[in-house]
Amino acid sequence: MRAISILIVDDRPENLLALEQVLESPTLHIVRASSGHEALEQTLDHEFALILLDVQMPIMDGYETAALLRGNKKTKNIPIIFVTAATKESSQIFLGYGSGAVDYLFKPLEPGVLQSKVKIFLELYRQRRLLEEKTRELDAKVLELETLQHKLEASNEKLRQLSSLDGLTDIPNRRFFDETLAREWRRGIRNQKPLSLILGDIDHFKAFNDAYGHVVGDECLKRVAKSLRDSILREVDTIARYGGEEFAAILPETDEAGGVNIIKRMLESIENLKIAHAASPTAEHVTVSFGLSTMIPDASIKTTQLIESADRALYLAKNSGRNTYTIS
Repeated sequence: MRAISILIVDDRPENLLALEQVLESPTLHIVRASSGHEALEQTLDHEFALILLDVQMPIMDGYETAALLRGNKKTKNIPIIFVTAATKESSQIFLGYGSGAVDYLFKPLEPGVLQSKVKIFLELYRQRRLLEEKTRELDAKVLELETLQHKLEASNEKLRQLSSLDGLTDIPNRRFFDETLAREWRRGIRNQKPLSLILGDIDHFKAFNDAYGHVVGDECLKRVAKSLRDSILREVDTIARYGGEEFAAILPETDEAGGVNIIKRMLESIENLKIAHAASPTAEHVTVSFGLSTMIPDASIKTTQLIESADRALYLAKNSGRNTYTIS
């Protein structure tokens, strides 16, 4: 067991020796000081469980020394027992307590009384240290639990994101689309701001797969998805794989003109891909048709009406020669 340190302060060497002889113990580390100044210096190098402080000392007496110890952040909580041969008048005792003493011992000392009082304060010190240790252990456990919680939350968020992504194209899937559209619809009801929806469909994609195979078809879907994703301008906008070769873009607080601008960007980006499509009657490369619908959300109607409206526009675009867009 680590020895506990106490400080004994007296200007007379014989008094220090007497204290040491009474208190000597393998579990106790006794540090001497022969003046108030030396006592203050010793507190810089040691952590004391208790200070036995003589009252009558030259230059700096016990009262002044105790007051300085109480005024220091490091030493203010160390118990101080005054050891004095001075009068037992209540005025002097109150002066000692006012200086920061917790108890008094009067000379000549009774060894049994001294040992008993010191034992009490040492036990209090041990209990305080044990409590501090348990508190540190508890804090460490709390920190560990908080760290684990953060890791769990991060893992859950990663799982949530993975469950919301389309495995092939790495953009949001239909489930994420449905959740986002419902959320933006509710927001639009509160804000009374327009909500635009774009539906897009790769033209003659079945013929593309028949001509080039499904592996090349999957690569085509990936490139188209990335191109559409790069065409949206804001973080609040969402591009998702709607199903098969269909894609959808949710554009909050975007009017019809804003939706048209996004579609034009999408048409241009798909054109720039130059993915060969020899089996297409529309063009020599892969093209996409788009349908746009814009509504101000209303509690009396459902999001399905916005989807159906955009789907009608997409149908018209396909019947209008494809590689274009219409508005419903």
